[in-house]
Amino acid sequence: MGVLRLEDVHYTYTDYKLWEGDWELMDGIAIAMSPAPMRKHQSLASQIIKEIGNQLDDCELCEVLGEVDYKVNEDTVLRPDIALTCAETNEMHLTKAPEIVVEIISPSTAHRDENYKFDIYEREKVKYYIIIYPEELIAKVFKLDEKKYDKQGDFSLETYHFEETTCSVSLDFQKVFKRFR
Repeated sequence: MGVLRLEDVHYTYTDYKLWEGDWELMDGIAIAMSPAPMRKHQSLASQIIKEIGNQLDDCELCEVLGEVDYKVNEDTVLRPDIALTCAETNEMHLTKAPEIVVEIISPSTAHRDENYKFDIYEREKVKYYIIIYPEELIAKVFKLDEKKYDKQGDFSLETYHFEETTCSVSLDFQKVFKRFR
């Protein structure tokens, strides 16, 4: 009987749907989610959802969601902290690339968010990827330019206007981070 090696295990969305607990699936590899995020993480996520959500009152095509499954393909399912999606018709999970994805960094997810997810979101043509660093109160905003992300800057007190979204939205990072200054 042979030895089972990690690289020999390949999971699909069919497997993923049966699992209990919180998971992500990256190229067939199961990734256990960390315990529930700390209060600061949750508070920042709530503030960003509120900020964007308030701007969507007149937009019937878009919605901002927290921790929703984004099924990239049969062997990759991600769960961004926040996603702005437009014209999504599937009720179970996102099937189209969100227009904006926000990931709030924690020590246990930093490498995955800054590298693996960055590459996947870029490849899947997510228009904007925002990485929030809660300890530094900085947001790094990346905009898809052709096929690659172009860093728009590090934001802490400024407002960023997302020019290439279906419904016009912006984020005032001074408001987002205000509670923690």
